[in-house]
Formats: sequence, structure tokens, C-alpha cells
Amino acid sequence: MRYAFEVKRFFYSLVLLLLGMSAAVSAQNQEIVWSAQEKPIIDQIHTLRSLADDVRGKVQRDLALRIRALPASPNKLRLAMALTGRADEGDFGRDSLQEVTTTLQKAIVEEKPSDDDPYLELASLVKYEHMNGAIDSPKFAAAMKRLEDEDQQRDDANFTLTDLNGQAWTLKDLKGKVVMLNFWATWCPPCRKEMPDLEALYKQFEPQGLVILGISDDEPEKVREFVQKQGTTYPVLLDPGSKVNELLHIQGIPKTFVYDREGKIVAESIDMRTRGQFLEMLERAGLK
Repeated sequence: MRYAFEVKRFFYSLVLLLLGMSAAVSAQNQEIVWSAQEKPIIDQIHTLRSLADDVRGKVQRDLALRIRALPASPNKLRLAMALTGRADEGDFGRDSLQEVTTTLQKAIVEEKPSDDDPYLELASLVKYEHMNGAIDSPKFAAAMKRLEDEDQQRDDANFTLTDLNGQAWTLKDLKGKVVMLNFWATWCPPCRKEMPDLEALYKQFEPQGLVILGISDDEPEKVREFVQKQGTTYPVLLDPGSKVNELLHIQGIPKTFVYDREGKIVAESIDMRTRGQFLEMLERAGLK
């Protein structure tokens, strides 16, 4: 599920929604019409990124409760999905994220969508954010199974990519190191926002065996120009044709995995992380 500029996890035509345009509803190709209750909510969701972090958590929680109070409808589920896509791009409080998760859960139970995407979204929150939101549904069970299968494939995967200096990096050759893979793009604001924290962590933990590899499928010159301007010193690898993105089932960026010294994934994110959240991920690999 991505955003208008992030390709984020299959949101119900969210690309168009975040551009402030009328979206098309999948198979029916019908224009979405927001009610007088719904329109202020979607408008406020669009502005969440402009809020300070200490304010944003409360606003997201209030939006979740407002959506939950709406009558059951496809729009209610769309609003819940749109809010969920913004609520996990940082650390705005677990209570706030739980309210968002509960709102999505209840909207799915009410609407019983045929589309798999809401179930995958909810399953991701349950599995990776450790939220309470499981439902008794074959589609939810299938979504959880899909995530588990993808994680197993990521554990088993190997690849070789070349960095901006022409050096080749092979994932399995890094066994013995703690490896953080960060999938990003130059056009993705949340990706850019977390890069200074990644740089600081790289400088802090490299002596303890941390390897951070940024992976981008952007055009090489765009990546090179951005990295030089940013002052990034950890290796940035190029993924032409998005082959490694596909191998590791990257359906939304930013996306980060932490491998322990045995080469097993011990932590992963489903969106942008703060420095504190990255530290928690690294702790699971033994770095403190």
C-alpha cells in the first residue's frame, strides 16, 4: 500500500485520493462521492503530514473514532484504509495506532470486502506492529499466511547488487554482520525523512558490525545526485528492473529489514521508522 508518491500497499485508489481527485471504484468505475460527514475526514487525512508529530497522534486517534462512528458503507472502509496508510509512517503512539487498527478491523467486519487488500493491511498491523485486530475470516487467515510465506522467502533469498561506487554486495556473504536493508526512492518523502536517522545509526553501530544497505530502483543518476546532496555514507545499491524489490516482495516503501548475524530476519517495518524505532529493531539483532 503506497501513497500518492509511495505506491503504498494497494490502497483503494488512494493514489487519486491523496492527489485530491475523485477516484474510481475498482470494478464499477464509479466516482466516489463523499457525504457531508465524510468529506472533512478525507480532507483532514490529506493534511496529516503537515502536523507536528506530537499533535499528529491525537489527530489520528480522533479521526479513527470519527470514522468508526459513521454508518457502514464502502466509503467508511475507504476512509479507514486511507487513515491506516498514514498512521504507521512513524511513531505517533501505540494507543493511537491501536484505535486506527480497531477502526479498520470493524470496517472490514461491517463491509466484508471481496478485495484482499484491506485484509492484508490489517494482517500487517497485527503481525508487524503487534496490534490487536485479528478477525475470524478465511480472507484474514489467508492474508496472514501470505505474509508468513513472504517472510520465509525473504529469509531464504540471496542477491547481488552493485553500489554507486561499482562495488558488488551479496547478501549471504554478509553473514556474521547485522544487516539492515532499506528500500527507498528519491521521490518518496517518508523515505527521505528517515535517511538522516539511518546515517546516524550507521556511524554509531558500524564498529559493532552493522551494515546498512539502501536499495533503490530509481534511475542511477537520480540516486547518485540525491545521495551526494544528502551526504549519505552507507552503501546505496542500484536495483535495475526492480528484481530484488520483487524477490523480497516489496509492495510499499520505505521498507526496512534487519538480519541478525546468522542471516535471519529479526525485525521489519511496514513504513517509515523513527530513530527510536530503528533502535528497537537493531536491539533484536543484538545491537545496543
